[in-house]
Amino acid sequence: MAPSEIGTDLESLKNFGNDDLSLPKATVQKIVSEILPATTGISFSKDARDLLIECCVEFITLVSSEANEISEKDAKKTIACDHITKALETLGFGEYIPAVLDAAAQHKETQKVREKRGNKFEESGMTLAELEELQRQQFEQARERHA
Repeated sequence: MAPSEIGTDLESLKNFGNDDLSLPKATVQKIVSEILPATTGISFSKDARDLLIECCVEFITLVSSEANEISEKDAKKTIACDHITKALETLGFGEYIPAVLDAAAQHKETQKVREKRGNKFEESGMTLAELEELQRQQFEQARERHA
């Protein structure tokens, strides 16, 4: 995608309801607060946070759109990490690739830990009826404590 096409493509994406896309304000505020701790004396206004969210959504839209085009050229129906890294390179954001690959590796490790946890229902050794009765009893106990 040529740089002159990027603006046009973003405008067409906005026509598809891109205005409805956002990021959780509290999460963005938490990230900003971690980067700019109160001890620095620098504050971050709500308007600045909202603008940052809009910029992030536009960036994600741009990269995912380019990655989608790359995956289609590869005759793939699923966007893979390789498509994201190629999109970043194509769009001139190659310096982000190492961080993206690190984040992907961390995500894979997190998924492995979650898979190892297993199914709590199966590990309980109880039938569904027994678990339902236990839940009913616990709700009753909670009601009595908070009555």
